[in-house]
Amino acid sequence: MKRFYQGVTFAIGLTLLLFVVSRTEYAGPRAAAGANGDTTTSPYTDFKGEAPGNVHHITAADLPAPYETKSAAIFSRPVPRGDAWPQAPDGFKVELYAEKLKDAPRTIISAPNGDMFVAATNQGEVLAFRSDASGKMQQMETFATGLKLPFGLAFYPPGPNPKYLYVGDTDAVIRFPYGKGDMKATGPSETIVPNLPAGPNHYARGVVFSLDGKKMFIAVGSKSNVHDTDADQSEFHRADILVADPDGSNLAVYAYGIRNGSGVTVNPTTGELWTSVNERDELGDNLPPDYITHVKEGGFYGWPWYYTGGIADPRFPGKHPELKDKAIVPDVLLEPHNASLNITFYEGKQFPKQFEGQLFGAEHGSWNRSVRTGYEVVLVPMKNGHATGEYQDFLTGFVNPAGECWGRPVGVAVASDGSLMVTDDGSNSIWRVSYAKK
Repeated sequence: MKRFYQGVTFAIGLTLLLFVVSRTEYAGPRAAAGANGDTTTSPYTDFKGEAPGNVHHITAADLPAPYETKSAAIFSRPVPRGDAWPQAPDGFKVELYAEKLKDAPRTIISAPNGDMFVAATNQGEVLAFRSDASGKMQQMETFATGLKLPFGLAFYPPGPNPKYLYVGDTDAVIRFPYGKGDMKATGPSETIVPNLPAGPNHYARGVVFSLDGKKMFIAVGSKSNVHDTDADQSEFHRADILVADPDGSNLAVYAYGIRNGSGVTVNPTTGELWTSVNERDELGDNLPPDYITHVKEGGFYGWPWYYTGGIADPRFPGKHPELKDKAIVPDVLLEPHNASLNITFYEGKQFPKQFEGQLFGAEHGSWNRSVRTGYEVVLVPMKNGHATGEYQDFLTGFVNPAGECWGRPVGVAVASDGSLMVTDDGSNSIWRVSYAKK
């Protein structure tokens, strides 16, 4: 089980106005590249067509029919990194912040004082990292131990002086006392939401608070790939985003039909909840797209009966026609089977101004596709608080030319100095992406 999640778990427009910095530095996005790295009219691509700056745009009209290709299984056991290095757009610098961690680092968040907190899921721990003035790792401590499969992390209350660190464990939301500068918990944990449905699949529980601190959102993935939930009551409170008061009371369903939305965040400008979703498998290489989207209260996102709006899953013919027109088309369709995980909005000041308010997403990488896709960090352009529908390759190179993956991005967070921190549970590393002004 401990390593199970590693195996199981682009009409193209240019957004030059959002991203062009200069001709000699970050020259803005290029047209999407398809399979084999060639420019193509197909919206779909794979790792050979991923390069910093490439723009992709998949729409619901681009989707093929189910079973046009066979379902594939290309598992993702990482190979040694060697001298490989992630690639970022021109003007950006990628550094190895931490390496040879004893456990796969997953979710990462920034504390108000600048420390970085990381869920070491397989070890059942939360780690704390402190940087020096240059952004290099200076100190690492184990903040908490004795957890089962921790994933979600959130400080509460929001703002400069949180009192707790909340942890989304696989079967509960718990919290630890926290004071500014703490790198070790100063007291015992407290269970806030007990008895969340746990394992065996989609164990990750994302946690985030509304901007006013009055609501806590909890992402709970489905138990199955796709089951008839009318007959299988084990999916109760799964494939949902739940909402509760910060003390765990008034637990309810906020949105549903979200197969595995473990990555959750809140737009710091609009206050909207956003999620990053792993869609279902076994319909072919190009079905259905994973996605990143804002989440509407009471919204239905299709699982298990529909996908990408009201497209019926062929495994449930005629089921729940009353839900067809309720199924929401997500904001940003990603490559199918990307295994999209954590997301964050860029609130730093280090990157060029065009990046302010944009969204970054970690794409863990496919297993259910004949050629690998994902294994990157993407940039989701936002305009007036809304996604444009496109996404752009930002940090790539985690797959070698032979098609073997060595790295798998999981978490993204903005450090206090404005750099982007990326956890990689393929090479057990944390990467730091900074903007090197010329």
